[in-house]
Amino acid sequence: MKIERLKEMLNGGESVTVEFKQSRIKLNKDVFESVCAFLNRNGGHLFLGVEDKGGIVGIDAEVVDKVKKDFVTSMNNPQKISPTFYLSVEEVAVDGKMILYIYVPESSQVHRCNGKIFDRNEDGDIDITDNTNLVSGIYMRKQGTYTENRIFPFAELSELRSELFTKVRKLAANQRPNHSWKLMDDLELLKSAGLYLKDPQSGKEGITLGGILLFGDDQLIHAALAHYRTDAILRREDTDRYDDRDDIRTNLIDSYERLMQFVAKHLNDKFYLEKDQRISLRDKIFREVISNVLIHREFANPFPAKLVIERDRVYVENSNKPHGNGVIDPENFSPFPKNPTIAKFFKEIGWVDELGSGVRNIYKYNKIYSGAEPTFIEGDVFKTIIPLIPQTSDHVGDHASDHVGEQAGNQEDRTEEILEFCGIPRSRSEIQDFVGMKSRRYFSEKVLNPLIKGGLLKLSIPESPRSPNQKYYSEKR
Repeated sequence: MKIERLKEMLNGGESVTVEFKQSRIKLNKDVFESVCAFLNRNGGHLFLGVEDKGGIVGIDAEVVDKVKKDFVTSMNNPQKISPTFYLSVEEVAVDGKMILYIYVPESSQVHRCNGKIFDRNEDGDIDITDNTNLVSGIYMRKQGTYTENRIFPFAELSELRSELFTKVRKLAANQRPNHSWKLMDDLELLKSAGLYLKDPQSGKEGITLGGILLFGDDQLIHAALAHYRTDAILRREDTDRYDDRDDIRTNLIDSYERLMQFVAKHLNDKFYLEKDQRISLRDKIFREVISNVLIHREFANPFPAKLVIERDRVYVENSNKPHGNGVIDPENFSPFPKNPTIAKFFKEIGWVDELGSGVRNIYKYNKIYSGAEPTFIEGDVFKTIIPLIPQTSDHVGDHASDHVGEQAGNQEDRTEEILEFCGIPRSRSEIQDFVGMKSRRYFSEKVLNPLIKGGLLKLSIPESPRSPNQKYYSEKR
C-alpha cells in the first residue's frame, strides 16, 4: 500500500472497514474477532501498532517477526478461525515507527472466531452467534453473492474424479509437508476446503459449484454449468479466425495446465536472474494471468473466458462482478476476491500467492519481459492486456538480424553474462559491443531498458539518465 493512502486511512479513523489495534509487544486478544467480522461483512483494513484514535505507537522492533508469525499461525488454526483463511502481513514504516498492515477481503464463507460468529458495524465487532435472524442473513447474502457456494445436493462423490484428489494432496504437501489434507478422505477434504456446505436455513447440503468445477468430471460440470468454457486462441497469421485453438470445458485444475501448455507452445520464453536464481519470465507472468482468469470470474455469466495470443500482445477477458470501473493502478488498488474459496484452494496447492499479488507480479515481470506495461481494465468484463516482444518477421534490416541472433542465442546465459560484465560500470556502447548487436535502438529497447526497469542494472548518474557519461552496473558490483 502506498504511504499516502495509508496515512489517509489512519487520519480517517476507525469505521466499518478500518480497525486499529495497539499490539505493541503482542497481538491484542480481540484482533481475530475483528478479522472474523471483516471476513463475514465487507472486508476491511487492519492496522497493528496504532491506537484507537489513530495515533501511531508502533510495534517494538524485537517482536515484529514474532507478531507476524503469531498472526499467520492463528489464521491457519481452525480452533481460532474456522474455516481458516490465509492473510498476508505487510510491514510499513511510518514516521520512524513500524506498523503492520493486513488487508482482509470479504469471504464467501461464514467464519467463526473461537466458536463464535462476529459481524461488523460502525461500532465495531458484534457477536451474533445466538441471533438466528442475523446469522441466517449472512448465510443468505453470501450464497446469493458468490456463485461458487451454490449447493448441488444431488451431486455424488462418485461423479468427482478421484485422481484429482490424489494430485491435489501431493501439490498441497509440496507447499507444507504436514498439510492436513494428506490424511483426509475425499469428503473431509471437500469440507475442509469449503467445497461441501450446509445451508442452515433450508437444511440443504452437498457439494458446491466450486467443488464441481475443481473436481467434477466433464459430464457433471456440463450439467451444473452448461455454458462454462475457456477459449485459448492463437491469432497471428489468420487474424479473421485463428491459427490454433483449445476449447477447454473441463475442471479448473486441468484447465490451468492446458492453458499453461498453450502459452508455452506459442510464446517465447525468457530467463533472467532474480536474487541469483534463474526464473522463467513467461511462466511468472502467465501463471498469474491464467490463475486470475480461472478463479476470479463470475461463473453465473455465460460470457466465455478468453486467452488470445496475437502478434504484439496477449489479451484475456472474463466475466466479472465489478467493484469499480476503468483502468487499475497496480500500485494503489484494493483487490476484491470474486471466488474466495476457489482462490484459497489455488493458494493451498501453490498456484497463486496472496490476494492482489497477481496484478502486481504481472506488472513487474512484463516490464522486464517486453519493456512495456500491461493494462488491467475493471468492468462487467475484466480485461488484461499483455504487450509482447515483436516477432522476428516484424523486423527488417539490422533489427531482423539482431532479433534472429537473440532468438538463436541462449537468453538465460546472455542475461547472466551481461550482469557479470557489468560488475564494474560500463557504457551503453561497451555493453552493446559485448552482446554483439548492431542496432543501438533495438539494443536499448530490447536489452538495456528491460534490465534497467527490472532493477538488474543501475545507473551511475541516476539524476541525469541521458548523460553522455552515463554508465550501468549490476547489483553484483
